Amino acid sequence: MRLIHTAPLLPYLATTAAFDCSPAAFRSVLPNNASVEFAYSIGQNGTFNVPSGDVAYPTSPTQLPQLCAVQLCVTSSPSSAFCFGLYLPQDWNERFLAVGNGGFAGGVNWLDMAAGAHYGFASISTDTGHNSTSGDITWALNNPEKTIDWGYRAMHGSVELAKQVVELYYGCKLKYSYYSGCSTGGRQGIRDIQLYPDDFHGVLAGAPAWWTSHLQTWTVKLGLYNLPVDAPHHIPISLFPAVGAEVLKQCDPQDGLVDSIISDPSGCDFYAEAVLCGANVTNQTAAGCLTAAQIGTLYSIYNDYVDTNQTFVFPHLELGSEAQWAVLLGGNTPNSLGTEYVQNMVLNDTTWSPFDFEYPIVELADKIQPGNATAYDYDLSPFQQRGGKLLQYHGLSDALIATGSSTFFYKEVLKTLVPKGIELDSWYRLFLVPGMQHCAGTPSDVNAPWYFAGANQAGELGTSPGSVYSVPGFQDAKHDALLALMTWVEEGIAPDQIVATKWENDVLADKVLRQRPLCPFPKQARFGGRGDPNVAENWSCWNQWDAAMTSQWN
Repeated sequence: MRLIHTAPLLPYLATTAAFDCSPAAFRSVLPNNASVEFAYSIGQNGTFNVPSGDVAYPTSPTQLPQLCAVQLCVTSSPSSAFCFGLYLPQDWNERFLAVGNGGFAGGVNWLDMAAGAHYGFASISTDTGHNSTSGDITWALNNPEKTIDWGYRAMHGSVELAKQVVELYYGCKLKYSYYSGCSTGGRQGIRDIQLYPDDFHGVLAGAPAWWTSHLQTWTVKLGLYNLPVDAPHHIPISLFPAVGAEVLKQCDPQDGLVDSIISDPSGCDFYAEAVLCGANVTNQTAAGCLTAAQIGTLYSIYNDYVDTNQTFVFPHLELGSEAQWAVLLGGNTPNSLGTEYVQNMVLNDTTWSPFDFEYPIVELADKIQPGNATAYDYDLSPFQQRGGKLLQYHGLSDALIATGSSTFFYKEVLKTLVPKGIELDSWYRLFLVPGMQHCAGTPSDVNAPWYFAGANQAGELGTSPGSVYSVPGFQDAKHDALLALMTWVEEGIAPDQIVATKWENDVLADKVLRQRPLCPFPKQARFGGRGDPNVAENWSCWNQWDAAMTSQWN
């Protein structure tokens, strides 16, 4: 039986395909600007072999359900085209799921599609119009049409055609359409419903890279805080653990439970000078301390990027994100996600040096908005009025996309819609995940519950890629964010909390180490003080602002 969305599981409606799984059959239903790359059947527990040369998502999913694997390509302009993959399971749940990409990657995300197919979805992924790894943006140089495909066009075009193909293949109308993506994938989902509010009934958007023109330029600025490497203020990677240990020491107890997890980074008044080196220190790494100049760099990292005329540009990294700092703060130059964005999308000048970065680059990026990618239309009322549901989440230990960008977006939507009489809670909820890094995972010394079947997460579990889906042992809407979204859309039951899971060995998904509820922002999970803190039922969602007002007036 294919998993649908609640416990007990609802039965799927088995539908016989209206035509066979062959290139000729699919070719017969396509418009003139589309073509078939391949179409063939995969048996139960079979493997889909990712085509050689697909550099973004090369992992071949295994132990698939019986399905038809298809790749179609579409000409989007005289100088651009995009392709998308389709998994059409034999046991179809009459629902559609599009999955997202990461960074600037060009490639079909077959691995995330595999998780969708296990649920019973007809699942798709677009290559966004090019073939590259997530940090390679050279394809965009002087290629505005390809940039538009990456920004939004390939996603919508893939979804639109894929829905038509799915309905023709099964000879049956779709009941519901869903989306799941993280990082760039989160941005893709939100941008799509801003431009095309009819595309999805429900969107699961993780750590969305929504503010493209500011996120990528902040990536350059953030890297420059810790450069050049021979400067007195430079913090070497070897000292990042010392900073993280001090942050944990000061910020873990402030939530009322010492458990290696910082539940409320914004509630911690971190005293950075606690790691200041004393006299006669000759080995900083051994001493685990920083110089006064290096502590100045910490203040830059932990504070918002504010520039000319006190203009807010992008939020700061959170306390507790240090284990992932090496990605954006550990190189000899700023990360390519920022540098190549400016070179290939903003300036079309590969000779530009990130060490020449100044605020006018941000202003230029805002003016150009390469690919119309930035998801900055806060008026989501067309999506809301159609009955759409948006479930967003973000790890509080994310060092690739500052968690505050998600709370900023949420608040901007709130400020835009509440004055129009549109409350958010009935259709849009944001969940912050203590201890989770970018989209998935947690530091080994933190062991925070991070798994809830979010985008990209299934691929992090198990020894057979593509075999895991939902939450092993807890396949219900209480533990699975995608099932929670489906329950919200189809039954009108909003997720008041989602239980996250941490196994002792995430590779094997064996014994549960911890489970805790995630709460809709601005609520936070609080331990009740009794019982095992690793059991979710001993926690509750608590709104500190409501509690403060209650205390004031009682």
